[in-house]
Amino acid sequence: MKKHKDHQNKTSKLWGGRFTEPTEAFVQRFTASVTFDQRLYQYDIDGSIAHAKMLAKVKVLTEDELTQIVNGLEIIRSEISRGEFKWSIELEDVHMNIESALTNKIGEVGKKLHTGRSRNDQVATDIRLFVRDEIDQICEILTKVQSALVAFAEREAATIFPGFTHLQTAQPVSFGHHMLAWFEMLGRDYDRLADCRKRVNLSPLGSAALAGTTYPIDREYTAELLGFYSPTNNSLDSVSDRDFVIEFAATASLLMTHLSRFSEELVLWTSLQFNFIDLPDRFCTGSSIMPQKKNPDVPELIRGKSGRVVGHLVSLLNLMKSQPLAYNKDNQEDKESLFDLIDTVKDCLFAYSEMIPAIRCNKEAMEEAASKGFATATDLADYLVKKGLPFRDAHEVVGKSVSYAIEQQADLSDLSLEQLSQFSDLIDADVFDVLTLAGSLKARNHKGGTAPEQVLQAVTEAKATLANRSGFKNGPVGSFSA
Repeated sequence: MKKHKDHQNKTSKLWGGRFTEPTEAFVQRFTASVTFDQRLYQYDIDGSIAHAKMLAKVKVLTEDELTQIVNGLEIIRSEISRGEFKWSIELEDVHMNIESALTNKIGEVGKKLHTGRSRNDQVATDIRLFVRDEIDQICEILTKVQSALVAFAEREAATIFPGFTHLQTAQPVSFGHHMLAWFEMLGRDYDRLADCRKRVNLSPLGSAALAGTTYPIDREYTAELLGFYSPTNNSLDSVSDRDFVIEFAATASLLMTHLSRFSEELVLWTSLQFNFIDLPDRFCTGSSIMPQKKNPDVPELIRGKSGRVVGHLVSLLNLMKSQPLAYNKDNQEDKESLFDLIDTVKDCLFAYSEMIPAIRCNKEAMEEAASKGFATATDLADYLVKKGLPFRDAHEVVGKSVSYAIEQQADLSDLSLEQLSQFSDLIDADVFDVLTLAGSLKARNHKGGTAPEQVLQAVTEAKATLANRSGFKNGPVGSFSA
């Protein structure tokens, strides 16, 4: 008996029954996750309540024990939300801190909560609940960004803007059309998040450590209580894999890549060399030495933070790549990357939702830029083709016309009919109808084209798409309300 008492005094861990000495202080700090995974407390408590209700349903707990457990957990939830809960690094993680506090509050009944489960399926459940909620929040902010783009596009549907390829003037486009290009990219990001959510929304609870449990649990019931579509199919896979986190990180990385590209354009456009737009002062900062500077720091930071999110994706891929089945302690390292990734994405999207409505266009500078660089050269080629000239011959004629205009230090629209017609006798007075910037836009009047009429039609369709979003349901996999 004395030996048993000495053994108990050596470790106070909830799992310490087979250990004969306390954990080294460094190891205790090194292996603990409570400093960051306490962020999961709401989901841990939700999962524990669902598990307790299931245990009562299958008669492992009495109704009185269930009431005590649920009440105790809700008191703990309230204490944490008020900042009154004392987290202990000795208890390692959010799960054991809450379980220990529950036992301290309600006594021996608290020790029954962990029946039929493990921290392995517990943390997998918590993370899925967390990621599911975060996807919903990100999609909500993403919709606000898209709504701002649609409003911007509608306002600037007829605004002439120089379209670029290779960052060289290519063809004039509607600035509203340009904004809707970003709407389309972000729309695909939204769809990818919705699709990712399907694979997140499955319940691993009941998989226990790796092989399931001998207790008569009802996994369908806990899945229903927690709003999951269904339980996962394989206990080993359920506790050991984090591909749903990696998939989310990959989707978030692509979203951030789009925001980074958009940010690059905003940075260019605000420079005096372009002078296409103005960002209000509240989205910019100054220089400590150059008093004239107005720096577009918000888009610059978003451009930089895209690398941070992609870095988290790479970290998560490397975390998983060498792990044998089933759970390994490596997976503790998923949370800090995941948490920072989510915070970064949400902050960047919020910044865009506020910044886009505040952007003001310098229409004169846009149109002047579009008038340079022979942006209507393709229109001249199309004009000749419609007159019967094969496209390759038309291409050569226009190339010679552009070369001549460069010599004259003029744009194609500045040349006289006599000057233009020397390159083809098919060129007549009506050529100037296609050489104007407005005429070039108007001529591209087909679905997906840059004609203002088509831009406004695209705006109408975009508004309908956004109106059909009203959040996700936890019903059938991937379903969301229309």
